[in-house]
Amino acid sequence: MGKKCVAMLLAGGQGSRLGILTKNTAKPAVPFGGKYRIIDFPLSNCSNSGIDVVGVLTQYQPLELNAYIGTGKPWDLDRLTGGVFVLPPYVKGKTGTWYKGTANAIYQNMGFISQYDPDYVIVLSGDHIYKMDYSDMIALHESKNADCTIAVYQVPWDDASRYGIMNTDEDGNIVEFEEKPKKPKSNNASMGIYVFNWKDLRDYLIEDENNPKSSNDFGKDIIPRMLQEGKRMVAYPFDGYWKDVGTIESLWQANMDLLLSPPAFNLYDSSWRIYARNPIMPPHYMAAEATVSNSMVTEGCNVRGTVINSILFAGVQVEEGAVIENSVIMNGARIMKDARVRRAIVSEHAVVGENSVVGGAGDIAVVGQGVCLPEYSVVRPGEQADQEKA
Repeated sequence: MGKKCVAMLLAGGQGSRLGILTKNTAKPAVPFGGKYRIIDFPLSNCSNSGIDVVGVLTQYQPLELNAYIGTGKPWDLDRLTGGVFVLPPYVKGKTGTWYKGTANAIYQNMGFISQYDPDYVIVLSGDHIYKMDYSDMIALHESKNADCTIAVYQVPWDDASRYGIMNTDEDGNIVEFEEKPKKPKSNNASMGIYVFNWKDLRDYLIEDENNPKSSNDFGKDIIPRMLQEGKRMVAYPFDGYWKDVGTIESLWQANMDLLLSPPAFNLYDSSWRIYARNPIMPPHYMAAEATVSNSMVTEGCNVRGTVINSILFAGVQVEEGAVIENSVIMNGARIMKDARVRRAIVSEHAVVGENSVVGGAGDIAVVGQGVCLPEYSVVRPGEQADQEKA
């Protein structure tokens, strides 16, 4: 019995623009929004969209991601006839073959897809924050009798030259694809979400793999080739919240968007839950001397200082006299007595020593995972404090 659709989630990215946040962690495993990781969003979208076979293609620093996904139970993806599967690069003989590009990553896992003999394959990216019903996109693909359907998002015109841009006719058919054009003709940015007919995709992947000049990438090779051959390419317009959290600034901004009133991105929508694997922790505690305003405070936190317009992940300790403002403090971090943290991201299990100052007016400051800043330390705006610097 074949599946209607199999999802392939590309989660192998190093995320080098996130600096020390991805020094020991794959980008999709980076924490977000108090109790989530970036990969929770596409996984939850799959579960909510009725897609119950998901291949997660890992590569860079995969151990934390593998352990986090486990059997897929938190996302209701621990199925007898499907489920979520972590797919590292194959080892052939004595050497492994790294994924050379997004298309090669799917090519290496064609055997996995073939087990389910699906009608369609949806290719997803593991590093965006958004909620999307993929079944609507698949329905458009079917109704248009498309060969490939690509999700597009209207970005500000000033930003359009940073994206792959899909130019369409009045019926929504893609007539041209331009990679980061200097003078864009439209602001329809590709979201890196593709629906393919599996039998067609399989042929294109084999052909692409056998082309020594190919960079084995969907955006650079497969999509342009299909357009060139006159395949029916359709744009699926998405108008909800979507954020590529590939830089420190965009990750910080996406977290801050949760604190707007109303929030730019709603985590409290009971009809479209975002699922995550979380530790069991006691309720958060606010001491009598604590002051907390317009912030998200997760379970296990112990707050004795001041928290303004910030997000505290599980198990964060904020000592008396400490002030946190416009910041993201990740799991298990400790902000010691009289420390000041402003416009900053403090990574998991980091310690900001007494009377230290992190951040200020300007670019986002970052304290790396497990870093212990001595008392009276200063991390200036835009600086990244890792273990070597601390």
